[in-house]
Amino acid sequence: MNGAPNIPDPDGFYEAWLNAHEHLSDAESAALDARLVLLLANQLGDQALLMECIAAARAAGGGA
Repeated sequence: MNGAPNIPDPDGFYEAWLNAHEHLSDAESAALDARLVLLLANQLGDQALLMECIAAARAAGGGA
């Protein structure tokens, strides 16, 4: 899993992601993020790497 920055314009991506949530309810924002995760996971297409990413995201969030 590549943990190093790998997006050419991370600030631009973050801004676009935030802008996509504009005027959405909390539920709509959560649904948007879920759809985005599934689209990005499909682009990656590597099940083992996806499992590593899930574990890393869970650990980074301090979840039990």
